Amino acid sequence: MSSVSVITGGAGGMGVATAKIVGREHTVVLCDNRRDRLDLADATLRDLGITPIIVHADVTDRAAVSEVFDVAAQLGALVSVIHTAGVSPSMGDAEYVMRTNALGTVNVNEAFFGAAPEGAAVVNVASMAAHMLPDELIPVARFPLAQHSPDEFMSELLAACNIVPEEARSGISYALSKAYVKWYSSAQAERFNGRGLRIVSVSPGSIDTEMGRLEEQAGAGAMVADAAVPRWGRAEEMAELLAFCASARASYLTGTDILNDGGVIASMRERARSAAHPV
Repeated sequence: MSSVSVITGGAGGMGVATAKIVGREHTVVLCDNRRDRLDLADATLRDLGITPIIVHADVTDRAAVSEVFDVAAQLGALVSVIHTAGVSPSMGDAEYVMRTNALGTVNVNEAFFGAAPEGAAVVNVASMAAHMLPDELIPVARFPLAQHSPDEFMSELLAACNIVPEEARSGISYALSKAYVKWYSSAQAERFNGRGLRIVSVSPGSIDTEMGRLEEQAGAGAMVADAAVPRWGRAEEMAELLAFCASARASYLTGTDILNDGGVIASMRERARSAAHPV
């Protein structure tokens, strides 16, 4: 029986780059809501000798996500899910960003929890933005609502975005939604381990993909020059980490977030400390 890896956001830069690695060992199911980009990803991978299974689906639709896992089950044993699907602040309003990034993560992970056999792993893509908000701005106490009362979760989290002017709300929604992804990937570790499953999140910095470049003039893109490694990260660099985290080589890794941002957060914190306490 084949081993199967599901990659959401499979038509994106990180999704395709990860499929190039994971597809060497596993049958790959690529899921994305952009049909035209899925066709391009399919052609790219086939040129490398990898034949992906393409599924057009939106992660905000629970029924569509269930169908993705049904397809995977027909192909073999599910060994991993690499959840790269998400949107940036430039791609929509606060509601759209929160629903896609936070509730999309719930949909994919809960489907994984119900379908995956012992030993499988899910890797969620968070963001360095999740490391930037002060703790007092993150309504962690409301985060559990996402699994049981998604409408109430959306209401509470969008209210938390109202601390900034309307034009900035998609940005803070992005940071809060990725803080949720990071939290969920830690909070669910014990529950997932009860079924022999691993759950991890990875927080990229400014990555040179189509979506990443949308923030070139603001947000993550504006921080490239402040990184300890002052350049854009490459999708291939993120893919190597995502593939490793999902593999059996990382079988002791669960319930944590890996920040892979070229040192942006480290530099920002040290500069803030130095400014507050000059020698």
